Amino acid sequence: MKKIIALLFFISFVSCKSDDNVETVTATFAIPEVMSKTDWRSQIEVQVPKPIENVGKIYVYNDFIFIGEEDKGVHVFDNSNPTSPQIIAFLNIPGNEDIAIKNNFLFADSAIDLIVFGISNINGITQVALLEDVFDYYEQFDTPDPFAFTDYSDFNPEEEVIVGWTYEERELEQSFYDDIYTLGSGESANSVGVGGSLARFQIVEDYLYTVGEAELSTFNISNLSAPSFVTSYYAGWRIETMFHAEGYLYLGGDNGMFIHSVENPASPTFISEFTHWEGCDPVVVDGDYAFLTLRGGNECGQELSVLEVIDVSNKYNPTLVAQHSLDNPYGLGFKDNYLFVCDGNSGLKVYDKTNPLDLQMINAFEEINAKDVIPLEDKLLMIAEDALYQYEYNDEGAIQLLSTLILN
Repeated sequence: MKKIIALLFFISFVSCKSDDNVETVTATFAIPEVMSKTDWRSQIEVQVPKPIENVGKIYVYNDFIFIGEEDKGVHVFDNSNPTSPQIIAFLNIPGNEDIAIKNNFLFADSAIDLIVFGISNINGITQVALLEDVFDYYEQFDTPDPFAFTDYSDFNPEEEVIVGWTYEERELEQSFYDDIYTLGSGESANSVGVGGSLARFQIVEDYLYTVGEAELSTFNISNLSAPSFVTSYYAGWRIETMFHAEGYLYLGGDNGMFIHSVENPASPTFISEFTHWEGCDPVVVDGDYAFLTLRGGNECGQELSVLEVIDVSNKYNPTLVAQHSLDNPYGLGFKDNYLFVCDGNSGLKVYDKTNPLDLQMINAFEEINAKDVIPLEDKLLMIAEDALYQYEYNDEGAIQLLSTLILN
């Protein structure tokens, strides 16, 4: 629809009539910059530690912390001494969004591919497998200009990947014989939908589940060093996050939460959807209740930012039961009766969720740009735009700062 509006704008203001039925219009075209798949895959390697330019997602495995840098790779830290984490290596993985780990095997996406690393020797990480062309990367790879037409005429998806875009103005002939416009130049008028989703990985027993903008994929990882692709299907609209709890996958999308059953782990099935206005939303689930944050503004759609509590005791009919105002929420997590919410520039907020219908905020750590949080059994990890914070729990359930690691 945006493309149609853009073209009609051009027709109205920059067109000149060439005859009674055809007009010439000027439009912006995006042309992919490409790299061969061979060259793309040759970039995957284990490198020496390097500074983090843009802090991304956080993942914890045993005494190690993995911090992603979107589209670039993963930074590996030794956290055996939580008061002083030490960086070990950088996994250079172009097009990387997420990782998951099981029994010393690390799974990572690289745009179109699934990569497996062996990490039993953390100082000697090795690549052990690569599954080619298992992800529909271009579902979420959009041009920076949402009003540009996309010309794929010189792009060969069998042998190339897109690494950037160039733009040029072109004159097109617009015919008004039909109700729906046609482009007389013969160039492709197809466009990639605006995306903002971040893929999420979840491991459930012998299966790895990955979610893209609209696609849920399943991999059999019973042989960790040689996983196999099982299936994929449409899972919802503009999916951003995925959470597993008690045999169900909860997918957070721009306009709702989607519930899928993994009762048959090789073949997930859609159960239901809880819809809301557009907003960026991660979700976590504890028992009969899902806790979901909606961040308004920017690419997320609406201005309102809230924490929602959803009753999911009936998986076929999730119901909103409570709502709390927030400022700029991102990730969240829970331990026992405590819910930790990263509220962006407003810091980390701690709620008592003993009664999910009546959450009580009991603490706030301000002056931190909180992005995501992982509550562990003995400590809490929180990632900010420029630092990793580690907290320890006390006997009353409150938390106190254990260490701060400046990342950039």
